[in-house]
Amino acid sequence: MSETVREDSLLTLHYRLATADDTELVSTFGARPATLQLGSGELAPVLERHLVGLPVGQRTVFLLDPDQAFGPHNPQLMQRFARNDLPNPGELRELALIEFKAPHGAAYTGLVRELTETEALVDFNHPLAGKAIRFEVDVIGIL
Repeated sequence: MSETVREDSLLTLHYRLATADDTELVSTFGARPATLQLGSGELAPVLERHLVGLPVGQRTVFLLDPDQAFGPHNPQLMQRFARNDLPNPGELRELALIEFKAPHGAAYTGLVRELTETEALVDFNHPLAGKAIRFEVDVIGIL
């Protein structure tokens, strides 16, 4: 009987994450495989859920629509800031990541989508929100 992945498995695997049009975002195929502890936050929970139940040695491709992947893009998570209220306002550029500290100590990262002389539009959605995803995985072993 072949071993299958559980919610708390320590895995060695190859994986590839791409957009639906096959633009590669990350891949371990052709390189050293990854070793991941499921449930530890090393891999997005939405992707971990697809690994549970997979047998060792089977290559599988998951095509995930935005709702199955990182969710829809939420316009309410876009916020305008006065440029001078942001760190290093003179050095800001579009597509830069900015880290914000919440009052309770958590950190949030936002992506600068638009930049004017006086304002910045910052997007707090996951970078893959609203995108269909292709998740390819080959479980090599369960440790």
